[in-house]
Amino acid sequence: MNLSTLDAISPVDGRYRKNCEPLAAYFSEASLIRYRVKIEAAYFLALCKIPLPQLKNVSTEAIKALEQLVKDPSTIDIKTIKDIEAVTNHDVKAVEYYLKQTYEVLLGHCSEFIHFGLTSQDINNTAIPLSIKDAMEKIMLPEITAARNKLIALSEEWRDLPMMARTHGQPASPTALGKEIAVFINRLDMQLQQLKNIPWSAKFGGATGNFNAHYAAYPEIDWVQFGNTFVESFGLHRSQITTQIDHYDNLAALFDNLKRINTILVDLCRDIWTYISMNYFTQEVKKGEVGSSAMPHKVNPIDFENAEGNFGFANAIFEHLSAKLPISRMQRDLTDSTVLRNTGVPFAHSLLALKSLTRGLNKIKVNRKTIEEDLENNWAVVAEAIQTVLRREGYPNPYEALKDLTRTGEKINKATMHEFIDRLNVNDAIKIELKKYSPSNYIGMALNFVIKD
Repeated sequence: MNLSTLDAISPVDGRYRKNCEPLAAYFSEASLIRYRVKIEAAYFLALCKIPLPQLKNVSTEAIKALEQLVKDPSTIDIKTIKDIEAVTNHDVKAVEYYLKQTYEVLLGHCSEFIHFGLTSQDINNTAIPLSIKDAMEKIMLPEITAARNKLIALSEEWRDLPMMARTHGQPASPTALGKEIAVFINRLDMQLQQLKNIPWSAKFGGATGNFNAHYAAYPEIDWVQFGNTFVESFGLHRSQITTQIDHYDNLAALFDNLKRINTILVDLCRDIWTYISMNYFTQEVKKGEVGSSAMPHKVNPIDFENAEGNFGFANAIFEHLSAKLPISRMQRDLTDSTVLRNTGVPFAHSLLALKSLTRGLNKIKVNRKTIEEDLENNWAVVAEAIQTVLRREGYPNPYEALKDLTRTGEKINKATMHEFIDRLNVNDAIKIELKKYSPSNYIGMALNFVIKD
């Protein structure tokens, strides 16, 4: 049966396969099998290094072959492993049998030490966090960084551009466009810093976390130290006291952290979308693209809409993963295995969203004329500056005086505001000071709030 991406049930493997394909190296069934093989082979080599008495005479040829497998597990025969699994009905046992069969000649009786003393979750709970760690470092963080770098460039480009702020959708004290972009950079940076502090946890301790079989066979060996060293060789941290599975608390923290990053970027998408609707931004038109099947003039903010939708979908799955994984009946049930197979889904939708966001940010151009006109049409916002200076001077009821002026329903402009100032019972120096303020220069310290690498 010849299938194409058009036959895929999920759009991440169908319509969006091209953009999501880099994640297949970390979250596909084949990649999980390769990571399992990597851990199994590395574990056998670690036993040889102790060395266990029965493994003292493992040949150099066998050691080199397994070291090469750890370095590059892409050479394994995935189909053979799946054929074995069809018989065993157990995915990790299939990996064990495959290695024993493949290296039987090189290892001889020593092949029985493949998977020695382990449960399948020692392999899974090391392979899966390692695959997620690799995906984060090689795919996700570079993509987040690319979006962040674009925001930094835009924040710097628009640093000196005054802009009308809006709270509750209403004109408010002016700000600077560059500073408003810097808000999102600052929020991202705080989450990225928290991300660095989350350990990459792995469970490695035998059937119920106590090294029972290891200790029974070799009670003189410090298996806790062995497990720590082994797991740390992959850049992971061994969870010290566990059941049969990892408690997943740190993995849940990772998913929650990524959810917060996605939420910040949803907030950004909605702001940019709104600014486009206000004509603060225009979008670069790509020749041949159609905005509407009926309205030829339309250039829709589809990149930001696509990003918002995919961030939201990713967050729904991250939410379930972080809520479900830390919960397991007694020493273990199988629900973690079922949901962990979907870990790649929220990463794929996050990746799609990040690509759409960056693409959209590269298309927008600032419309200075619209922004300047909006400022000029909202002289009422200067009232805050005037009433605050009057407070400083001890002027009676300054807030109420400005409130009466600005809530008459009549349009406030420069002439109206200056006429009001002229009627104030203050000296000329204060009047001159008050007349210096305009919507375009009443931006406080906004120019100071800039983020640079």
